[in-house]
Amino acid sequence: MADHPPLDAYSQVVVGVAAHLTGKVASLRVPRSAAGGRPRAGESLGSAVVYTSDGFLLTNAHVVGTAQSGTASFADGSSAPFTVVGADPLSDLAVLRSAGPTPPPAELGEADELVVGQLVVAVGNPLGLAGSVTAGVVSALGRSLPTRSGSAGRLIEDVIQTDAALNPGNSGGALADSQARVVGINTAVAGVGLGLAVPVNATSRRIVAALMRDGKVRRAYLGLVSMPAPLPAYLHERFGRASGLRVVEVVPGGPAARAGLRAGDLLLTAGGKPVETAQDLQRLMFSDAIGRPLAITVMRNGALVDVIAQPSELVAA
Repeated sequence: MADHPPLDAYSQVVVGVAAHLTGKVASLRVPRSAAGGRPRAGESLGSAVVYTSDGFLLTNAHVVGTAQSGTASFADGSSAPFTVVGADPLSDLAVLRSAGPTPPPAELGEADELVVGQLVVAVGNPLGLAGSVTAGVVSALGRSLPTRSGSAGRLIEDVIQTDAALNPGNSGGALADSQARVVGINTAVAGVGLGLAVPVNATSRRIVAALMRDGKVRRAYLGLVSMPAPLPAYLHERFGRASGLRVVEVVPGGPAARAGLRAGDLLLTAGGKPVETAQDLQRLMFSDAIGRPLAITVMRNGALVDVIAQPSELVAA
């Protein structure tokens, strides 16, 4: 019998990523919970990526929901119960801890280095089918995915869009580059040929570290609603950019209101850093900003105005 012809380069890459990563992505079974945390018949399925050598796993917050435990199964046939260390619905990330041995951790990449058109491979357990692999390309970068926890809302920034086929159960699985480095955690199916993944970058690493350390992510709160707006030509030249953030609404009694910010102000900088999008402001709103003075420069009635705000802690209602 003739030998099989050698695989083409594309297939070699996908096969290599699958061989390296499939064993490091767990299949999750999570008991469903009713209101108040009471158990409900059935279970939900998802995926998780082995994050550390001592049993920490990374998945989506929506996969675990309000559950506190579940079971992780691996491609080698082993399984172990896990507990939920912490979940952050506003980033759709959660950290689990396996009570038993896990395969070696996956290597993390850097989503900020991706380019549109780059090959990516999704590894997960769609529809309960363990160890499934699909491949595609990065279709778009810089997407935003709205999330909510109680009355608090946030945009997950720099979401990766891919045409690699994703299905229910893929959530929490790995999106990897051609070197089998995990660059995203698959989170949503937005349509046929349209999958989304939370990026692995400095922001998500910070969130995961907080979940591992504290079981939650503390965020700062300014109390304003804003939208991108163009800068006047003379400010465009001075600041070297074309847009800022227009304050649409200021929450009465909130930190922004106490600092003297007003609807109509055009935010230019915060904490000495340029502000062009809501994500720029969000990057500053972590625990180290709570209760600390935050210098903000705005344009108001054609003049530059400096104010000092003191963000409070965001509490989900």
